[in-house]
Amino acid sequence: MTGLNINRFLIAVVTIMLFLPAQAAVKSVTNGVSYYIDLTQNEHHLGQVEIEFPGTNEPYLDIQMPVWRTGLYNILNLPKAVRHFEAKSASGAALEASKIDKSTWRIRLQDDQPTQVSYQVYANELGRRSRHIDDTHAYLDASAVFMYADQWRQQPIQVELKVPADWRSVSGMNSTAAHTFVADNWDILVDSPIETGIHDAYSFTEQGRDYEVVFWGEGNYDAEQTVADLRKLVRTGDHIWSSYPFERYVFMIHATDGAGGATEHLNSTVIQRPRFSYASRKDYLSFMSTASHEFVHTWNVKAYRPDGLVPYEYQHENYTDLLWIAEGSTSYFQDHLLLKAEVMKLEEYLGNLAQRLDAHEQKPGTDTMSVAEASFNHWIAEGGPRAHNASVNIYSEGAVISMALDFALLQATDNKVSFRDVHNALYEKFDATETGFTSADVKTILAELTGQDWDNWWQEHVEQPHQVDAAALLKQVGLAIEPRDKQEAWVGWRTKTSESGVQLTRVDRHSPAWDAGFTEGDFVVAIDGQRVTADRLQEQLNEHQHKETVTVSYFRRDKLATKTLELASRPVDKMVIKPMAEPTRAQRAQFKAWLGFDHPHAK
Repeated sequence: MTGLNINRFLIAVVTIMLFLPAQAAVKSVTNGVSYYIDLTQNEHHLGQVEIEFPGTNEPYLDIQMPVWRTGLYNILNLPKAVRHFEAKSASGAALEASKIDKSTWRIRLQDDQPTQVSYQVYANELGRRSRHIDDTHAYLDASAVFMYADQWRQQPIQVELKVPADWRSVSGMNSTAAHTFVADNWDILVDSPIETGIHDAYSFTEQGRDYEVVFWGEGNYDAEQTVADLRKLVRTGDHIWSSYPFERYVFMIHATDGAGGATEHLNSTVIQRPRFSYASRKDYLSFMSTASHEFVHTWNVKAYRPDGLVPYEYQHENYTDLLWIAEGSTSYFQDHLLLKAEVMKLEEYLGNLAQRLDAHEQKPGTDTMSVAEASFNHWIAEGGPRAHNASVNIYSEGAVISMALDFALLQATDNKVSFRDVHNALYEKFDATETGFTSADVKTILAELTGQDWDNWWQEHVEQPHQVDAAALLKQVGLAIEPRDKQEAWVGWRTKTSESGVQLTRVDRHSPAWDAGFTEGDFVVAIDGQRVTADRLQEQLNEHQHKETVTVSYFRRDKLATKTLELASRPVDKMVIKPMAEPTRAQRAQFKAWLGFDHPHAK
């Protein structure tokens, strides 16, 4: 029997052990806030919440629910799910309560007794990773479930759940009994989601820290292989940082339908994927990259984060021009850790890198928006064709700029300083519970580590739109982009099949189709008088030569029209990155400083 199977057979014992907190870390909830939620109406996605707040001599008490949650920088208007809000004093006297804005209830107090609040919350938003209750489980992110009073935000809390008899509850918070959790304040509660229900659960200890992996939902995942690889992953923190910011960590994995994504928390993460998207090597590595991304966030965002996010303000947007570091650098490092853990092979890493760099080169928005602007505007980030043509993404473009900065540091210091050193310095200098870092702080760290000024680099790469030279970057570490000689006709549009013809879903800015005046929504029906079909469109275009002009017939607003279009060309094959057969000594040295192991063709 394997160690993992032993853990499964002894899960009851493991559960009890996990529920025993370190006494010094737990405070009494005397004069704190007590939360209770009844989850027995789960088939209707309903939870009944009760909260008791300490007494106060103030004439009223404002109770609030956040309008967004951490890890998803969008206004979600979470209070919309609340119904039947009531308030009373500890003696049972009803208190007048009125809603004064979309997320605030004002309670008129009669004396200094504790105030008791109750309300019903509807929880059927699984994909947002905010709140979901059904007959098999409940996932509770406190920002979407438990209200707070600002003056009691820093008081100790206790949360008790009423659940079906066969349910099991887990959270990154300490637990004093089954289905009961405690924390030093509401900020810990809001960053420690609760997963309760019918689970497949595993646990292990690594380097003196305790880990738990909880699977909800059936799927084609291999649970034991997943846990074994997560165990390898969690050993890699010292590849970047000087210490770990937690003693216990929980992976919550949802195998489900119609939901995907993940969110980092203080010492836990929730990862959601379609239930049958785990088995292939490609899908499995995608899952592991997500797990690694969230694990990196335990440091980058949860232990240290930009100034605009410290402290979190839950009633409005939290602006910063550094989300490209918070998210993009995390995306950059996620596969580094999988390489270090030997979960991912070098050729797989290079495949992911090629996909990212290829997308960067093909994105028109890189010459329009900087990563700093994208960070600040992420709260109102666009989607669809406009986003592709006029903006960049803090995740993918932030990762590319992170790589460019990493290589610039290695070049400037003869491989003595890397971007890992910058992140470790941020970790050691800034505590997210107290203060955040600014762009000026990052540039100061860069100067301290290298003895050089980085203002010009920062302005060129961060504050202005910038497209990196992928081939030149890769050459520094003895990598090359394979030649892509085979070409196909290209006009710069994307299409989908429609009853009215082939509909354009996107037109790349400054492409031939863009310059000819085509736009998304047009229905292309013929090329040079020959009817267009979705399965032959590319073939029809390939029948013509580069820079040859064709006549395109199309419908716009149900009216037939024609335009002439000059064809361009592009490589048929996707970008492929390969190690150089004979790298120089300098290239081999920078490769090792970059990834931490020898170049494949090191002599």
